[in-house]
Amino acid sequence: MSFNLSFPLISTSQTSDDEHIKNTSHITIIGGGFTGLTAAYELTRQGFRVTVLERDSEVGGLAGSFQVNGEKLEKFYHHWFTNDQHVMNLVKELEAEDQVVYRPTRTGIYYANNFFKLSSPLDLLNFKPLNWFNRIRLGLFALWARRIKNWQKLESLTAKEWLLTVCGKQVYQVVWEPLLRGKFGPFAETVSAVWFWNKVKLRGGSRAKDGAEMLAYYRGGFAALAQRLADSIAFRGGEIKTNTTVEGLIVKNGRVIGVKTANEMIETDAVIATPALPIIADLIDPYVPPEYSDKLRQIQYLANVCLVLQLNQSLSKTYWLNVNDPNFPFVGVIEHTNFEPKETYGGRHIVYLSKYLPETEELYQMNDQEALNYAIPYIQRMFPEFRP
Repeated sequence: MSFNLSFPLISTSQTSDDEHIKNTSHITIIGGGFTGLTAAYELTRQGFRVTVLERDSEVGGLAGSFQVNGEKLEKFYHHWFTNDQHVMNLVKELEAEDQVVYRPTRTGIYYANNFFKLSSPLDLLNFKPLNWFNRIRLGLFALWARRIKNWQKLESLTAKEWLLTVCGKQVYQVVWEPLLRGKFGPFAETVSAVWFWNKVKLRGGSRAKDGAEMLAYYRGGFAALAQRLADSIAFRGGEIKTNTTVEGLIVKNGRVIGVKTANEMIETDAVIATPALPIIADLIDPYVPPEYSDKLRQIQYLANVCLVLQLNQSLSKTYWLNVNDPNFPFVGVIEHTNFEPKETYGGRHIVYLSKYLPETEELYQMNDQEALNYAIPYIQRMFPEFRP
């Protein structure tokens, strides 16, 4: 969301590194995640003065990291699909293509106390929870969804309505419904069919010729890419201030002229705000009609608890295990070191357990140790050899 872009419109055409545009306008960007960093990168390339304000100690936002045996690891699991063209183009512009690695991955489902591989067409044919006809139907759906061009026809449908129509009741109940409920909780039945279609298209288009899924990762983790962006911004004169929380805006005659932080007031000609919409609503509330800020607050968000385990043994050979068991509190078990080698982290195996939930739920209120203690019995039920 941006404010006061009343100076001359920013051209979307690319400029060469040798051609530096002179521009005295100063733009302040709130948030040093990938949205904020990419905006700063594009603006500094076009000659604008830019300041990025990030409340955390490092850039990266939801792709931020922490240290594991001297190596940075994402707080939340991350990868790219091979057809994520926008980020691939960004990496190319940063001359960092040699830092991207492509690896085949294993995907599976935990259902009815059993593990099932789902990495290839042959795995799908052996997926016994579905009858033979519905295994074929699920495979054809994945192929057909990738060929849909006119996604606007899906805008009036929920994912549930669409999936029941094209996949049938058994496929929906066994495969899709548990995943929708695990990811969206109370909002599962209102999720857009367009969102779901795009997920299927992205994932289905990230496969090798033999049908195996291929994913991409940045050497050193996404923190390394965020730092590469930050370095490029700084090279062109941009400034990034970490450990800086925005407390408010300075507005005069309907224009934002400054941004207040705990330590200073930064004069600015425009603001680009990248946090969640309710946070932006709090910042602009004194200066906009109530119905506008109320509209921003109507956007409902889910929280996430992501438990990261550092183990001396692997749990399984699967990278991405979807949990289609409603009695298991986490929607996914992602064994990161079945994607990025364990040697990166000193021989330790890294596992993420992810749970989307409202902030009011008990699990979200737990501290780290309480969340671990809560999870251990469930992990042991799924992986009997696991020991704390």
